[in-house]
Amino acid sequence: MTSRRGSSSELARRLTRLKARGQRTRRKPSIWGTYTQQGYALDHATADVAADQYHKYKAYVRLMHEMGLDAYRFSISWPRLIPDGLGAVNQKGLEYYNSLIDELLKHGSGQVLIISNRCIAGIQPHTTIYHFDLPQALQDEYNGLLSPRIIEGFTAFADVCFRSIGDRVKQWTTVNEPNMEPLGGYDMGTPSRHGGAHPRSGSPEIPAPRETPRQSRTSSLTTCCSRTPPWCPSIDANTRSITQLSAVQGGRIGLTLLARWYEPATTKLEDVAAAERIMTSHSDDDPSQLERELRDYSADEASKYVTMPFKSSRHQEFKQPGLGLQNDDAPWALRKLLEHLQIKYANPPVIIYENGAGHEPDPSGGLLYDDEFRSPFLQVYIEAALQSIRNGSNVRGYFVWSFMDVFEYIYAYEFQFGLIGVDYGAEGRTRYPRSSARWYAGFLHGGELRTVAPDGSRASS
Repeated sequence: MTSRRGSSSELARRLTRLKARGQRTRRKPSIWGTYTQQGYALDHATADVAADQYHKYKAYVRLMHEMGLDAYRFSISWPRLIPDGLGAVNQKGLEYYNSLIDELLKHGSGQVLIISNRCIAGIQPHTTIYHFDLPQALQDEYNGLLSPRIIEGFTAFADVCFRSIGDRVKQWTTVNEPNMEPLGGYDMGTPSRHGGAHPRSGSPEIPAPRETPRQSRTSSLTTCCSRTPPWCPSIDANTRSITQLSAVQGGRIGLTLLARWYEPATTKLEDVAAAERIMTSHSDDDPSQLERELRDYSADEASKYVTMPFKSSRHQEFKQPGLGLQNDDAPWALRKLLEHLQIKYANPPVIIYENGAGHEPDPSGGLLYDDEFRSPFLQVYIEAALQSIRNGSNVRGYFVWSFMDVFEYIYAYEFQFGLIGVDYGAEGRTRYPRSSARWYAGFLHGGELRTVAPDGSRASS
């Protein structure tokens, strides 16, 4: 595996290659492309190629089929489809998404989805319209998400998506994790927020929480709630998009939220109130509490949040301050979160879109084939989801994060999450199945969630 830290001349060559690649595909920059090209991602990494799904999608779909997947989640790149944010559609970009979807639908596991009296076979595409990659053109023109004009842009983008591929895509997410981008990008300053500004520039120093959090990986959830959280102007466009899709195409549509569960640090009333307050700030659709009292909720919390984004396979602190990762899992927190949705939000349909475990790559370039930590982690969360379903939770689906190693928005290539590994040091992005991929394939093909040991006990993998 080669180093991704480069000199100025190497960066210039990267920019030249990216420009040439963009000209061939007619895609224009996004705010994330600008951010990474200016060197702000970890280890100065970029997603110029990553796992190269754009060119290798047929091989990847064959892998999905062999594993037994019946659904695949991906996002539409706004600047690939509409390079200037508004206006002309890039036909080469549209051709790619049509080809990907058609390839998915050709490779089925034998299951057939019936929607609006239509039978749809194959690997079902679950499509996210907006996933953080705002066209740089809109950021430059009117400051992107901070302008009400984003509603017009998003609505036009969504309209192109629905009209172009809505005949085959029946599972939609309008906005990915709108409770993450405003907090991270515009408050804490960690993801890309100003089209390439340094992640900490202009950000006040964030006080440390009263209790050091215990972190583990759970999930991003998509819900079909009837009410929409008014966190940022772009989400208002959901109503228009939902109305159009529901009336014309008979699909299902929701909003994907980064899901967290908070427990009081102690049984003291003030700690219980703090846990409720932080839950409200991250997941509630009623902003009245936030409007009444502006505060730094992260610094105020007297709680343990036990469902933070990613899980590391090693008991080490992450390089960047404030992003510590531990090897603890907390499936009970997923059960509590689903119960919370069941009671407070009238049990909306829920799909668990991201649940998985990550590991740090070998600095010497060695490839990890035996990821013995990953299968047990997935097993306990799948069991938690199944138990919640038995208790009445309206969970409609579960996706492992991730099918293949990817470029992470926060962690770049510093943590790898794939059931299928990718050798980023190889020019052809060689792919290889890890032991977790073999276990998951066996499970999807009818095997036991946990193997049965000779003494009758359930083994972890």
